[in-house]
Amino acid sequence: MSAKDLLVDAAQRPAQVAGDVLEGISGDTLHCMPGDTQNSIAWLIWHSARQQDAQIANLSQKQQVWAAQGWDEKFDLDRGPDDFGFGDGPEDVARVRVTDPDLLRDYLNAVTSATVDYLGTLRDSDLDQVIDDSWDPPVTRGVRIVSTIDDAAQHLGQAAYVRGLVQDSWRGKY
Repeated sequence: MSAKDLLVDAAQRPAQVAGDVLEGISGDTLHCMPGDTQNSIAWLIWHSARQQDAQIANLSQKQQVWAAQGWDEKFDLDRGPDDFGFGDGPEDVARVRVTDPDLLRDYLNAVTSATVDYLGTLRDSDLDQVIDDSWDPPVTRGVRIVSTIDDAAQHLGQAAYVRGLVQDSWRGKY
């Protein structure tokens, strides 16, 4: 298995977890913020998709799926095109509200598809290319891709935890 094949597999896993977390979820559970200050499931899934979308678009030098496919209008969150929730406080988290959880699932799936498409354009040697030398050690394309996938996976794990915390009867696959 090539490094690229591993990245494709890893990139698809957060969307699989999101599907499980969102299955049969109520609006109250989706938007509940534990302690009224922690991230809601809606925000966690939205942010997971947004950060990956922004970073993969930057790497691929393409427009973000968010704007290119009209997700910004579908979500209607009154956020700038480059806003993906980094540094959001409780009030910002509370404003990420959707009436249909499928919107979150579908956007994350669209971002995952764009990520997999981008990975398909790369050679293994492309993963070694330094793309940010402001870090020590400098960041390669492969390391940046892994960090976007890791960020999404961590936030989806948090979403699963929040669902179990908020809805006692819920038992996910993971």
